[in-house]
Amino acid sequence: MVAQEFDFKLPGLGRPESSRPKRVAEAIKNELSLLLVQQIRDVRLTGVFLTRVLVTPDLKMAKIYFTVPDGSDAGLSLKGMNRAKGFFRSHLAKVLDLRYTPDLSFYFDNVHEEVQRIDALFRQIEEERKDEPS
Repeated sequence: MVAQEFDFKLPGLGRPESSRPKRVAEAIKNELSLLLVQQIRDVRLTGVFLTRVLVTPDLKMAKIYFTVPDGSDAGLSLKGMNRAKGFFRSHLAKVLDLRYTPDLSFYFDNVHEEVQRIDALFRQIEEERKDEPS
């Protein structure tokens, strides 16, 4: 007899998805954005903007995505974010009322660059169509 795998994500089965990770992610994003603007003095983090935060359902890990202003080095900003990780976590532990403070991991979010690249491709296609004889 072959064992069937069962998808527990079907509607009406299993535990419904909690909105708590989304609320915690939003709180983390707000707090870290304030820290970046008001208290961080590291020049590598000047102009860093948080785009999104994803938190695991058990609230123990948070992925923080950020962008940097044009002309800034994303690698240096990532090093600065990792260097400030302890400061960020201690601040979150004081401000957020959570049993565990999530472990923070930082990622450069290149969505903005991809949007610009795709937009440029669409403009190029449009120009080529205008130049073609009908």
